[in-house]
Amino acid sequence: MKTEKVNFTEHHPENNHNWEQNMLEKLLLEVYREQRRNRIWRWVWRLLWILLILVVISGLTSSKNEDHLKGNHTAIINLTGVIDSETNQAELLREGLKEAYKAKNVKGIIIRANSPGGSPVISSIAYQEIRYLKAKNPKIPVFVVIEDMCASGCYYIASAADKIYADQSSLVGSIGVIGSSFDFTGLIDKLGIKRRVKISGNNKDMGDPFVPETPEQQKIWQQMLHSIHTQFITAVKQGRGKRLKDAENPDVFSGRAYTGEESKAVGLIDDFGNVYTISRNIIGAPEMVNYTPDTKWSKLIGRRLSSELQQNIQGIMNKPW
Repeated sequence: MKTEKVNFTEHHPENNHNWEQNMLEKLLLEVYREQRRNRIWRWVWRLLWILLILVVISGLTSSKNEDHLKGNHTAIINLTGVIDSETNQAELLREGLKEAYKAKNVKGIIIRANSPGGSPVISSIAYQEIRYLKAKNPKIPVFVVIEDMCASGCYYIASAADKIYADQSSLVGSIGVIGSSFDFTGLIDKLGIKRRVKISGNNKDMGDPFVPETPEQQKIWQQMLHSIHTQFITAVKQGRGKRLKDAENPDVFSGRAYTGEESKAVGLIDDFGNVYTISRNIIGAPEMVNYTPDTKWSKLIGRRLSSELQQNIQGIMNKPW
């Protein structure tokens, strides 16, 4: 009589459950490992793309720096657009001038101006920085060459240069200060609207278009504008000196703009010219290299790329391996 062996390990329900659990754990572990490998490669590719973009940006910057290593040349720095704290032309001019002064082969600097003006504060800062850097580097002349327009705050800045040139048709000057607002008090009265405003200090609501302006506030506004205008006039006289044909002529400082031809007659510019004629005939270095610093937009992109790169690296380091 034969005795048949029974494998209790295979047929026991508890053993079957353990086997299924082990297989499930192995399967989940393999899926986790696969997902981890995919995450690693995804971050690797992201880093490679970011590094590629940084290399391109670095290449563009280095190509401009290589231009600085050329022979004798004229440094060009652009002064364009509305002068305000957003674009901060004072900082851009300062950075551009410092780079130009550091270059060995720069024979002269041209600030290429095309601006309607703007902030008197930014203009004043730029004016002071140009004069400061000029005093530290007296052997390299700084010229302003006006294209379409250099008015108000732009001319404030330009008056710090050694000489100013413009086209006969350029618009120059506008040495004045303006402040404006709207008065909606008649409109809200007509619509039957009552404004509720609480202040501490009689003039805290000064300039509010929905509150009537008092004679005292009008006087304060005029005093402030006059003070800024006086600072503007003083800077122009200091910068232009005896070249102003009639420094006491009230029309010059009335806020009016002159054509290039008219501005030469009153001494607001020294002569006619453009970036090509000035670099070629006055500075004697017709080769021009642009030293204008990167714009805020490109700086912002650079900062974002740097931030993203840092976050990606930090994310990879914090991932479970």
